[in-house]
Amino acid sequence: MPRRNAYYQGPVSDHFDGARFFVLPGPRRRPLSAHLSFVRGQIARGRPPALRPVAPDVPPARVDALRLGFIGHSSLLVQVAGLNLLIDPVFAQWLGPREGMGPKRAHAPGIRWEDLPPIDAVLVTHNHWDHLDGPALARLWRRFGCRMLTPLGNDTIIRGYDAGIAVQAMDWGQSVRLSHRVTAHLEPAFHWSGRTPFDRWRALWGSWVVTDANGGVLYHVGDTAYRDGRFFRRVREVYGPPDVALIPIGAYEPRWYVGDEHVDPGEAVRIMLDCGARQAFGHHWGAFRLTWEELGDPPRDLARALAEAGVAPGRFRPLHPGETVEPPWPGGR
Repeated sequence: MPRRNAYYQGPVSDHFDGARFFVLPGPRRRPLSAHLSFVRGQIARGRPPALRPVAPDVPPARVDALRLGFIGHSSLLVQVAGLNLLIDPVFAQWLGPREGMGPKRAHAPGIRWEDLPPIDAVLVTHNHWDHLDGPALARLWRRFGCRMLTPLGNDTIIRGYDAGIAVQAMDWGQSVRLSHRVTAHLEPAFHWSGRTPFDRWRALWGSWVVTDANGGVLYHVGDTAYRDGRFFRRVREVYGPPDVALIPIGAYEPRWYVGDEHVDPGEAVRIMLDCGARQAFGHHWGAFRLTWEELGDPPRDLARALAEAGVAPGRFRPLHPGETVEPPWPGGR
């Protein structure tokens, strides 16, 4: 195993061996034949769909309680307690190092760039191309001067797009106070990292919990498998049942290939029940065709999973691009 990590140097821990990050239980090792079979299946699904227009949201400048604006995939504008936060903002048309490489966007962003309110902070979950859009982060920094929070090692990648970006790298379990009311907490996830085949596991990944001193808890679940479920139960134990959970519901087929890194809708329902969320919304679907299911499959599969679990459909529903929701939030006017 190579012992040099170009992104991060730090002490060995229960999820860093001195060169690479890891999580237990870990994923199964996939043979080359599995990778080739997955790629052949992707190619067989044909060209990406044409870009679909959406009715974009025009958010207000500030919100005292909670307002969520869905840009698409895992990109959200979280307006909470007077702050404007972006989570995993991706505005790129293609998911790759240059135009024409990687999956192509299937719908326009649900909030136009020019309609963004003043952004106070950006929370990045990990460095996969569908979550870390380097050019967009650099543009946000130049436009708003906003602070950026990300798991360990990703700060090196982000500064590669603009060395002046004020980015703070965090470990699991660490917190940063964003205002007198709002604190961001980095929590674990069952996932991995990598921008190329040569830098896998060299930066950390995670999920975000945003707490309001008035009592509100928002849990943004980053890309994750389910595995033993302990991370989701931990959120309930540490912060109490979230008022709102944002849970991924897409990029889940075939299970033999992606089951160790992405939950399917049935497992997403288990996450909601494990953490005890009062209200859940589905993200990580519809904008990019990353795996074998069709773009419109996740909402249907989520509805089926909720029915099988005996959960009311209104408690967990998918977000759609351009949609805004204002869930009940403790202490908001």
